[in-house]
Amino acid sequence: MNNVAAAFPNNDGVLYLAEGGTETELIYRHGHKLREFAAFELMNNPDAVTHMKDMYRRYLDVATEHGFGAMMASFDYRASPDWAAKLGYSPEGLAEMQHKCIDFLRDVSKPYEGQITHMVYAGCVGPRGDAYSLNETITEAQAEDYHAVQIATLKDCGVDMIWAATINNIPEAVGISRAAAAAGLPVNISFTLDSNHKLKSGPSLKEAVETTDAIAGVSRPDSYGINCSHPVEFEPALEDGAWTDRIRLLRPNAAAMDKVSLCRLGHIEEGDPEELGKSMGDLATRYPAVDIWGGCCGTWDKHFDRIAHYVQRARAGA
Repeated sequence: MNNVAAAFPNNDGVLYLAEGGTETELIYRHGHKLREFAAFELMNNPDAVTHMKDMYRRYLDVATEHGFGAMMASFDYRASPDWAAKLGYSPEGLAEMQHKCIDFLRDVSKPYEGQITHMVYAGCVGPRGDAYSLNETITEAQAEDYHAVQIATLKDCGVDMIWAATINNIPEAVGISRAAAAAGLPVNISFTLDSNHKLKSGPSLKEAVETTDAIAGVSRPDSYGINCSHPVEFEPALEDGAWTDRIRLLRPNAAAMDKVSLCRLGHIEEGDPEELGKSMGDLATRYPAVDIWGGCCGTWDKHFDRIAHYVQRARAGA
């Protein structure tokens, strides 16, 4: 296909704050059960929605306090056909839940209109298989066909962009990029790295970015990111070179611990918010192309406050 990728405009001087570990917050702080790690199901649970609103208000309060824009993704990480089928959803039922997720973002952010000048709504696309193990192979064509279903509904929801999270292989990154381009939506492809500082499928971050760009061609992603990895996992992967200008988003885990081990703890491991904030500030100095900052597993408002503080200070100094 020759669909030309859409671009997410870079507003000079604007920094965006994204949310944090929504699923870990819901599971370990509020006691909600997530079947197949699918948070979108909780949109039908009034108690859960109350907790979700509180989580997002605390996040948006931090963005407001520090003068950041908001790049808001929702609870649709698992809202794709295979995962929905495991949970018993029809295609129509899945589309309904996707709309509820995006409607939630608009509802919870409405009181912040006028306070947060740049508000971006993103659909969250997760991998077809497990992000942390290679339990399923996928080709570029299969990935494009598969993810086109979720992305088409997100287009209908009126999102501004696609955030593809915890991607661990190049073919899926290419397929998602092509599906997003076909829908006319910009996409940020966020890779997750392991303790070897590489994707689980083997390539380095540099190889993943450069190869995805080369294969996707005019359908290449708007940008790349890293999520669900602590700086001790991903910072060594940031090899020198112009390719790092393609990285626009950083959403680290709170704790310097292997992801599988984190999932087995049975509680949130918050790490050191101050240390994480300083680390992000250092990266903000070294990588000026990054303008979307947030968190992943174990992070929430206390981490955002420190991240926003140190990132803002680094950019002001620059």
